[in-house]
Amino acid sequence: MPHSVDKIVIPETMAGMVLERTGQPLVMRTLPVPQPSARQVLAKVIACGVCRTDLHIVDGELTAPKLPLIPGHEIIATVVKTGKEVTRIQNGAIIGIPWLGYTCGTCKYCRNGQENLCEKALFTGYTINGGYAGFTVADERFCFPLSAQYANASGAPLMCAGLIGYRSYTMIGEHATKIGIYGFGAAAHILVQLAKYQHKQVFAVTREGDMDAQKFALKLGAVWAGDSEQSPPEKLDAAIIFAPAGNLVPKALLAVDKGGVVVCGGIHMSDIPSFPYRLLWEERVIRSVANLTRSDGDNFLKMAAQVPIQTETQAYPLHLANEALNDLRNGKIHGAAVLVMDPGH
Repeated sequence: MPHSVDKIVIPETMAGMVLERTGQPLVMRTLPVPQPSARQVLAKVIACGVCRTDLHIVDGELTAPKLPLIPGHEIIATVVKTGKEVTRIQNGAIIGIPWLGYTCGTCKYCRNGQENLCEKALFTGYTINGGYAGFTVADERFCFPLSAQYANASGAPLMCAGLIGYRSYTMIGEHATKIGIYGFGAAAHILVQLAKYQHKQVFAVTREGDMDAQKFALKLGAVWAGDSEQSPPEKLDAAIIFAPAGNLVPKALLAVDKGGVVVCGGIHMSDIPSFPYRLLWEERVIRSVANLTRSDGDNFLKMAAQVPIQTETQAYPLHLANEALNDLRNGKIHGAAVLVMDPGH
């Protein structure tokens, strides 16, 4: 939905939180406002989610970031300027800017409908600058128009936690009705609402002793919640692992029934320990999820509005980005952490 941009004055500089070296805190810098190229839009950031992937980038577990880097790939923003070849998006539009920022369109993966595996892909907040700043630029082809409903901090988690959660969810198959979710964070709190809407049962598995997360899961509609030292009370049709803990893979295999699928939904995970073949036997499957496609976004956002998905967020001002990352690292976030640039929204 277009918003008026008549009152938005584009300054010459902006504040941005910058990763200058991995393993070090972000640094607040005054930076030039970027200029859009022919196919890009310049967008004033309303809010940007703080994702576990950001932690993996800052901590150096993802090893190829652009440095210096403005992180952030769960961006809600208002378009304030468009490049000369932009045709899909107008000034004033509210957009979501996700992790996938560019694909080549010509490699074998792009040609086969697997643009999430593109050999030349660029990623927002990793290999191109992201949304921990006042403004950002993005390729119009990889932006999602949003309704006013999500033109605020509540929309930010949809751009990654929601999209990757949805892609993971599509991997388990339509027949799966009893679903285990391991790691009850931003993605899980969105996914449980979608599963409940489709009359499926969610069994939430949290880190050991995290009673608050278990209560949160039950409040959102999970039929059971326990920690990773417990087994779900019934055999599962499928399991999705969002926690970056490889030791959960054998536990999930043990919990799923014959023919069950275990989906690893994160971009990084600690090493998976060895396990007996009997856990994999009977046609159980382990698979990973990488990135997203634009069709994932289109499908998920339509569904999110139908449910409708309600996100739970903890807001931080931009200059407290390091605090938000630390709270996420230490398991202090229920729902999703979001940097809010414009309190008016």
